[in-house]
Amino acid sequence: MTSQVDAPTPADGEPRRAIAEFAAAKINLTLEIDGRRADGYHALRSLVAFARDAGDELTLTPGPELSLETTGPEAPAIEGPNLVTATAQAVRFAIPSSTTGAFLLEKHLPVASGIGGGSADAAAAIRALARANAIDDPAKEFAQLAVSLGADIPVCIGGPFSIGSPVCTAAYMSGIGDKVWRPATGTLLPPEGLAALLVNPRIAVPTGAVFKALAAPALTDQRPAEPPAPFITSDDCLSYIAASRNDLEAPAVAIAPIIAEVLSALRKLPGCRLARMSGSGATCFALLDDIEAAEHAAHALGQIQPQWWIKATRLG
Repeated sequence: MTSQVDAPTPADGEPRRAIAEFAAAKINLTLEIDGRRADGYHALRSLVAFARDAGDELTLTPGPELSLETTGPEAPAIEGPNLVTATAQAVRFAIPSSTTGAFLLEKHLPVASGIGGGSADAAAAIRALARANAIDDPAKEFAQLAVSLGADIPVCIGGPFSIGSPVCTAAYMSGIGDKVWRPATGTLLPPEGLAALLVNPRIAVPTGAVFKALAAPALTDQRPAEPPAPFITSDDCLSYIAASRNDLEAPAVAIAPIIAEVLSALRKLPGCRLARMSGSGATCFALLDDIEAAEHAAHALGQIQPQWWIKATRLG
């Protein structure tokens, strides 16, 4: 989702157009770890989807000075350097003549939650900077830069691209996240997407600690990446997901047992077809028959656990 909105006219009198990007939550529907590489990274395979209406909002007003302002309900939880600033600095280093400017990040996704909030924000920054600098295909132009900043960033940039209108859709990623596959035409998930309920128990789970607890063996030979054929129906997609797993779920539960409580609550919801943890946690998701069932489940669970972050959405 992209748009341009009016921005204040700077002192030089030249009007600026603010570039708005939606940083959709990234959901690992499956996540299999093949092993630990010699460089410390883990080789993985994952079917990844994106929430159509759950995410952060990033706005760039192009200008000579790089800055970042954060706002929104989840902004107070942000600690340390922000990936948006690091991304803009990396782009400016790679292309010294590039335009950056003032970023405004409206934070709605919980931090350290396994749904790629920071990576999605960085990817949105790459898309915004690409538009500001007339770069048609940011996924291709910034492929190496993206993976150097974070393994989840390449898949979050999105694709396929038309000029000025990137579309972030479901993908199959492998390697350390640097290999991203999407169908040349159409979408990987069914056109109507998957109705889902996202739940985070307000517990931050450090990704590094989860991988350490996993204690994956050294990688000897990564299995070939075999992306699924595009799914025609939600039943086909659910069968594929159910036959796979998230290898980080068990070590994450050992670190944060409340994740097991979330999964149990989701599995008890009327209409729940499947429940699983996303990424390294602690956010979990339930797949339901339709968005009405997801919204009803969100309301019911919110009455029981008002302190949890709960969002009904559609994955695509």
